[in-house]
Amino acid sequence: MLSYRHAFHAGNHADVLKHMVLIQLLRYLNQKDAPYMVIDTHAGAGVYALDSTQAAKNAEFDTGIARLWDRDDLPEAVADYVGLVKGMNPSGKMRYYPGSPYCAEQVMREQDRLRLFELHPSEVKVLHENFQKLEAHAAAQGQRPTARGKRVLVQKADGFDGLKALLPPPSRRGLVLVDPPYEVKQDYRRVTATLADALKRFATGTYAVWYPVLQRMESRQLPEQLKRLPGKDWLNVSLSIGAPAPDGFGLRSSGMFVINPPWTLAPLLRQVMPWLVEALKEDDGARFTLETGEGAPASAAPRGPNRRG
Repeated sequence: MLSYRHAFHAGNHADVLKHMVLIQLLRYLNQKDAPYMVIDTHAGAGVYALDSTQAAKNAEFDTGIARLWDRDDLPEAVADYVGLVKGMNPSGKMRYYPGSPYCAEQVMREQDRLRLFELHPSEVKVLHENFQKLEAHAAAQGQRPTARGKRVLVQKADGFDGLKALLPPPSRRGLVLVDPPYEVKQDYRRVTATLADALKRFATGTYAVWYPVLQRMESRQLPEQLKRLPGKDWLNVSLSIGAPAPDGFGLRSSGMFVINPPWTLAPLLRQVMPWLVEALKEDDGARFTLETGEGAPASAAPRGPNRRG
């Protein structure tokens, strides 16, 4: 199915969690001089206009970035994220919101590589156009190139399949973001199968999976299935802005599951997540969960989390 368009959801509470975690993962990779590769399996359009018809329809950004825009008490990791968003809105008005590709490109360095997959024909066209605009703007400002040469490559393809050919990256350092639309049940199964295969090809890579927390069984089972991947450290963080709606519709909770997370991520999230819950909550059902653990040995039962927040 190719009906999903992220513009309807840009800047919501799920994007806040996803992009804040993504930026911190990249900051950690930047601590070493050696280059790395970022692979985004479902890149979307890259940049979204919040005053567009799609974004304004449900104004989901009101549950996310809008609630942080004028705060002057942001924790450092949240301030880092909000600062990046404000950087693409120099007028000070909240007009544009960055998708994961733009967030990654802004944090990555000259020597790093960004590989973007998108299958939706309209989305991939806009993704190409947005990076061309970034390139033209950078050239006009005398800044570093963005899409020039081999630094950023956009491919119209299924990211689940395209990932295989890129692993392991030449530098043996990398981050894979897996963020499918989850429109169909197969997406959940493909996430688990893709990660199992990827870890065989590139066991030391960092893998970040965004997932919705919904009533459907597949959504609730996904983190447990990822925990059972053998032998890898993992971190699972979720954010709920309120209790589930009585009719079961609408996204009120989402999570990020990170395989091979940096050691700095868990303590950072333990400090940030309580603040984020208070900033974004819509009712008393707002909360967060934070778990860390190890994958199961190949021939043993899975081990449970060793810490919970």
